[in-house]
Amino acid sequence: MGSRTRVPSAIGGRVTITLLGALYVAFAVAWAAQRLTDGGSTSNVALVASFIGVPGLVLLYAGYRLPRTDIRPEYYPTIGRWATGGAGLLLGILVLYQLEPAESVSEPFRAALVLTAFGSVAGFGVGIHDALAKTRAFEIQRRNGELRRIKAELDETVEQLETANREFEASNERLEQFAYAASHDLQEPLRMVTSYLSLVERRYGDDLDEDGEEFIAYAVDGADRMREMIDALLEYSRVDTQGEPFEPVDLEAVFEDVLTDLEVQIAETDATVGVGEMPRVEGDVHQLRQLFQNLLSNALEYSGDEPPRVRVTAERADAERENPEQIDSEWTISVADDGIGIDPADTDRVFDLFQRLHGREEYDGTGLGLALCERIVERHGGEIWVDSEPGEGSTFSVTLPAVDDRDG
Repeated sequence: MGSRTRVPSAIGGRVTITLLGALYVAFAVAWAAQRLTDGGSTSNVALVASFIGVPGLVLLYAGYRLPRTDIRPEYYPTIGRWATGGAGLLLGILVLYQLEPAESVSEPFRAALVLTAFGSVAGFGVGIHDALAKTRAFEIQRRNGELRRIKAELDETVEQLETANREFEASNERLEQFAYAASHDLQEPLRMVTSYLSLVERRYGDDLDEDGEEFIAYAVDGADRMREMIDALLEYSRVDTQGEPFEPVDLEAVFEDVLTDLEVQIAETDATVGVGEMPRVEGDVHQLRQLFQNLLSNALEYSGDEPPRVRVTAERADAERENPEQIDSEWTISVADDGIGIDPADTDRVFDLFQRLHGREEYDGTGLGLALCERIVERHGGEIWVDSEPGEGSTFSVTLPAVDDRDG
């Protein structure tokens, strides 16, 4: 209903202004023609006619240009009322002046035309200001309404996010409880199975044939692998919930501890491990130690037939990677080996849970080591990736937040 009534009122406002302008142009032409016919001075007639006609032309042009302005159409009648009001005001002043006995205007009709013409233009100017002010007020009100709507939507979104976050935290808590149950309640039966199988082997070993001994060995090995997978899954689930607060970590000390932990494996494989100069990073020292121990252990294990050759290097993060704006705020730590390598088609899959590229008869493992590495790196806000070709070794790289040396 409102939109239908605004259209006629807008048209009426423009018509009022246009008709007023046309009226003054017509009055100017008619008055000039009559004066020239009566023998009036051409220059005087032209001057007075311009006083009447020019305001009319201004109103005509304004009526034509009005739709091309920023003024809303429903405020056109406001401008028309101001224009007619200005003409009426000056006409009223002239009438009052004429009523004064001691004063009078020699040609009241001419004076009325000139005064009302200028009054209508002056009123039009005031009307433009009024309409612009109302238009701006309307736009401000409309934008405020839009902002209130957006704020309401944002508040609703924030509430939904908070709800989702609470559900996510509850889900994490349930996952941790499940992981604890898996670690404790499920391992106890596994230990019992292993113990009884060992007891059967010791007590009845002399009565078992070769197949029986093999079956018991398979069962014990399966139970041990299941326990290892449960421990690894528990460790994976607790990366976020059981991690330590971040602090400056000296990676030199971390790699010294890792090499000490891997001393036996290094000696057994006759490996050579070279660690370059390492920086300080922001992180959880225990998780970073676990991260690099997993990467180094993999480099030693998947070395092929030759003695492993492992190189650990550090450099500022590459500006061409996914977050170039973080250049100089991250370190890239790379662990490179000359081992069996990985098919490029599998470089993303190796970080998935329980993904193994080789059978258990070739290499041991739970299929959770690299998934755990990725989870640790993600908690530190970094990335992990591998560059590799079959038979040419692999380079595992991780980005970690740098420590500003000025902070101590």
